[in-house]
Amino acid sequence: MMSMNPPAKSYYRVMLGRQSAHVAECLAGGFIGTDFEIHQDLSGQLPEEWRQFNAAFIPVFLANRPDKSRIAAGLACGALWTVSKGIRTGDVVLCPDGTGRYHVGEVQGGYTYAPGQVLPHRRPVKWLPMVIDRAAMSEPLRNSTGSLLTVANISDYHQEIEQFLAALPGQAAPSIVATDPVVEDPVAFAMEKHLEDFLVKNWAQTELAQDFKIYEEDGELVGQQYGTDAGPIDILAVSKDGQRLLVVELKRGRASDVVVGQILRYMGYVKEQIAEPHQTVEGAIIALDDDQKLRWAIAVVPSIRFYRYQVSFKLIRH
Repeated sequence: MMSMNPPAKSYYRVMLGRQSAHVAECLAGGFIGTDFEIHQDLSGQLPEEWRQFNAAFIPVFLANRPDKSRIAAGLACGALWTVSKGIRTGDVVLCPDGTGRYHVGEVQGGYTYAPGQVLPHRRPVKWLPMVIDRAAMSEPLRNSTGSLLTVANISDYHQEIEQFLAALPGQAAPSIVATDPVVEDPVAFAMEKHLEDFLVKNWAQTELAQDFKIYEEDGELVGQQYGTDAGPIDILAVSKDGQRLLVVELKRGRASDVVVGQILRYMGYVKEQIAEPHQTVEGAIIALDDDQKLRWAIAVVPSIRFYRYQVSFKLIRH
């Protein structure tokens, strides 16, 4: 179940090497970690904001891996900062082992560097005496933990995760609260959360798929919730010929003209910080409906398109 209340601590799904290759070492050594071929001690070089870290280390990453794109560099450096600094002491991590199970740990301290070892940028972890089966998770949590990114924040599902943790000896079962004064309609809130996952899963059936594919790196889908200084981009796609980048902004219900400024901000960031010199940047707004103000706004921005989505619900009698 997705929680509507903010947790006191954060929850992350962390991949321990490509295809969970280093799970055994991490479990035995009591740590999580990353690599990304940044061969230096980051102690004293981990600012409070990931943006500052990315600005300093994207050039380092690209110098080591000139075959990689700026998109890949941003993802790598963002994940490196999150594991090394962004995850706080006391936060909970779920780490898949490649067999459909997730090992659960609590982060115990700050960053350490282990040169010459696997995943040298490390955090100490106390592994809990339990595993969570993927099959036992709700579909939304399965979707979130199934992300192919190195690290994913899954704090939206903290109450469901705490229900699993309540099975540990001495733990009290958490109460489940599914209301939030900020969210007028919990069902609509859930629709907004799941619209993005649905579009990603069904991308091949959309008109956009004729020209664009969601950005991948080394065969892994990384264009969903792509973090930027301007805010997280819902979907970042690239044309099949590699000449165009597409920023997709999803809105539940009716979209107003405010979203034009939002997507232009994302597009400007992508153009300046991510796009290669030969690439152009376009935008797509997807919502249930629009209004006249939005139509006026996008009429003078030909690089932004608007799409409506339809939700179909049918009862079939047996």
